[in-house]
Amino acid sequence: MKDKILVVDDEVEIADLIEVYLQNEDYEVFKFYNATDALHCIDNTQLDLAILDIMLPDMNGFTLCRKIRENHNYPVIMLTAKDEETDKITGLTLGADDYITKPFRPLEMIARVKAQLRRYKKYNPAHAEVNDDVIVHLGLVMNCKTHECMLNEKPLLLTPTEFSILWILLKRRGTVVSSEELFHEIWQDEYYSKSNNTITVHIRHLREKLNDSLDKPKYIKTIWGVGYKIETQR
Repeated sequence: MKDKILVVDDEVEIADLIEVYLQNEDYEVFKFYNATDALHCIDNTQLDLAILDIMLPDMNGFTLCRKIRENHNYPVIMLTAKDEETDKITGLTLGADDYITKPFRPLEMIARVKAQLRRYKKYNPAHAEVNDDVIVHLGLVMNCKTHECMLNEKPLLLTPTEFSILWILLKRRGTVVSSEELFHEIWQDEYYSKSNNTITVHIRHLREKLNDSLDKPKYIKTIWGVGYKIETQR
């Protein structure tokens, strides 16, 4: 079955270009030039990934991303018009998994789509690439098979990237995992200086959801200049 990808961009040439490259990779594309039509598709179609432009005529991409996250956990990639750190951080904070800066190289876009889909399939029970491991740690229960996370017996709503980061850190409890290792394992992409900021934003968002403290962390400990660590349970 083909993976279904939503593309929302009001620049017709860009939306059409993305569609052509995705179709060449045998993806099924649902393309829209505004958020209103895209929302109807989101509510009525089982999607595997969304590519959202930030600047849309009827609703900005941040709002559209937030609406997706109300009911869906598939990956979201944001398109930014320029290399703006604020836009990237805002998108990641609202639940986006990655961002691409315009103008972009189509092959880079395809690589990022494939990386996100690989990770999503690995940790999503609807696909074959899963394992049956369950991790229990200080009130946290993560089930890779059902893609569920509980904190003190209450559901913890995580984006796919947040789930992946927390799963990796828990699987490697007692050892330090660098930002570079996290980035490469999740995105299977080349690590560069700004990638560290991407991981930092996701870690910060995880801490907020876990009610964790940076100074006295119960879960995610920052090892300055090295990476992140979850201590083994004593």
